[in-house]
Amino acid sequence: MILYRTNDGWVVEQAGRFNPVAEASLDELLIREDLHGYLESRLKSNATAAGALRANDLLAPIGSQEVWAAGVTYLRSRAARMAESKDAGGGDFYDRVYAAERPELFFKSQAHKVVGPGGAVGLRSDAKWSVPEPELVLVIDPRGLIVGYTVGNDMSSRDIEGQNPLYLPQAKIYDRSCALGPGILMTREALPAATHISLHIERGGTTAFTGETTLAQMKRTPQELAAYLYRDQTFPQGAFLLTGTGVVPPDSFTLERGDLIRIGIDGIGILVNPVS
Repeated sequence: MILYRTNDGWVVEQAGRFNPVAEASLDELLIREDLHGYLESRLKSNATAAGALRANDLLAPIGSQEVWAAGVTYLRSRAARMAESKDAGGGDFYDRVYAAERPELFFKSQAHKVVGPGGAVGLRSDAKWSVPEPELVLVIDPRGLIVGYTVGNDMSSRDIEGQNPLYLPQAKIYDRSCALGPGILMTREALPAATHISLHIERGGTTAFTGETTLAQMKRTPQELAAYLYRDQTFPQGAFLLTGTGVVPPDSFTLERGDLIRIGIDGIGILVNPVS
């Protein structure tokens, strides 16, 4: 079942049947210990058949949760980070992170800076090399349990991070640098390793870049990443955690205003965002 945030409130959907959810915010939902059972009961109670939700009715599926991210969880990301930071003397930092027991975790966004489906993601005005990063996002409850998954875009300024690894926050955190949606796949089960993640970038009506990977290419498990995030931290309304990317455009590619980004993950949906 998929949980959507719309202009009219939260809606749960399964097999084309929809039902509104009484709670006004995701904060109220994530504190429920019986969350999945509750949503299943909502579907059984007066659910109505309907067509697909209109894209312009969807909002970012987030409440007041913090958004965090994990880095260098795919071999492809390790290689890209090592190459971009080599001249700054940080070429082996990311190799060490990839091989280490402790993952790289960093704060990504406050909820009010998150862009939803159809919303425009931004480019830093002082960046010359910007890329989207398609990522599986964990939705974690206050107890540290993964209760769902959504699609995420971790916008990154690669030239700024490449100048010095200590510039990571500036490369990653700015207005409209994070997009989430279209909805949250609500499940207690881990996603299959074969789950497919795709990235398609359109420019002027033609394909500028396309790439894909699967969760099987992740070095760390979602459960491991969630456990590290919750070490010595509390999240009273839960948290979102982007799990890293295995799709990186070539070094010659940078986003331009007017581009259209599509990120798809099996079982969840496609997140579409223009660049402005």
